Amino acid sequence: MTVTTVSPSRLIRIDHISAVYAAARAAREVAAEAGLPEVLAERAAVIASELAGNIDKHASDGAVFVQHSLAGPGVEVYAVDSGPGMADLAYWRIDGHTTTDTLGTGLGAAGRLATEFRIHSATGSGTVAAARILAPGIAAADVVAHVRLACEGEDRCGDALALATVAGVRTIAIVDGLGHGPEASDAAETAIDVFRRSPGRPLREHLATMHRALRQTRGAAVALARIADARLDFCGVGNIGGLVVMPGQTQPLLSMPGVVGVTQPDIHLRSVALAQNHIVVLHTDGISTRWRAAASVGPLPVPALLAAELAHCHRDPRDDATVIAIGSGSSRP
Repeated sequence: MTVTTVSPSRLIRIDHISAVYAAARAAREVAAEAGLPEVLAERAAVIASELAGNIDKHASDGAVFVQHSLAGPGVEVYAVDSGPGMADLAYWRIDGHTTTDTLGTGLGAAGRLATEFRIHSATGSGTVAAARILAPGIAAADVVAHVRLACEGEDRCGDALALATVAGVRTIAIVDGLGHGPEASDAAETAIDVFRRSPGRPLREHLATMHRALRQTRGAAVALARIADARLDFCGVGNIGGLVVMPGQTQPLLSMPGVVGVTQPDIHLRSVALAQNHIVVLHTDGISTRWRAAASVGPLPVPALLAAELAHCHRDPRDDATVIAIGSGSSRP
């Protein structure tokens, strides 16, 4: 049994050359916090420097996210910008094509140094890149991705996230404390503590136990999803929802109105049959739902690239924002 939680993601807006060094420093620090050896911490810094440097020199409206990984001990670096994009990614992934004042030798170095590296770019629509550096012995598995961001101006994040794996069954708990700031964070962490103590219990029992535990807090929205074999079970209360994306179709995941710890309705469990290829996406209301309209068009996206794009393009900076995407392992390269 494993239960993984993550601290908030670090957001570095790439609006000056100094941000390139800030991104490298953040990657080095998060890698050290994750317990990675120094050589891997330096690899993470090189990757962050390259991705941030490309944005600084060639793009606009860009950002780098640095965070702990839900896939195991490690660090993740996501980079997103709004253009101009690259028509020939293969050319730019050749070693030697680098921006000035970065630590490595271009996208080729970033891809080679990372445990996992994914990138998507198109002329006129910008670039999204995701790199993961995992501890030795941790197998690459790019099926789970997330971003967790605090409301701008707040030191603590009022959202919380946990992923449990029990006998091959994965359960997600995503929580949005009412409002934002320390009291919202306390409520969210209380709910996650309940989840951590017995992650394999029935989902409705989880919500009932959380409701009792949160009575002394301001309350929270909570959503739970369990993925086993070809089925997803989902239940939630409050302003957390999501989408199951499958080839040519989507299935919305809707929570019941209410506030866990304050007013909790009768809980309805919904089950969704999963296609062989699928992505399950859950997010708090700090991420807009506008992205869902075109979700069924085209091939399934890579979870890490989708999470990064949602956090950059669909986030409300006036609220805490958390998104998690879990795929079947058959998304596009």
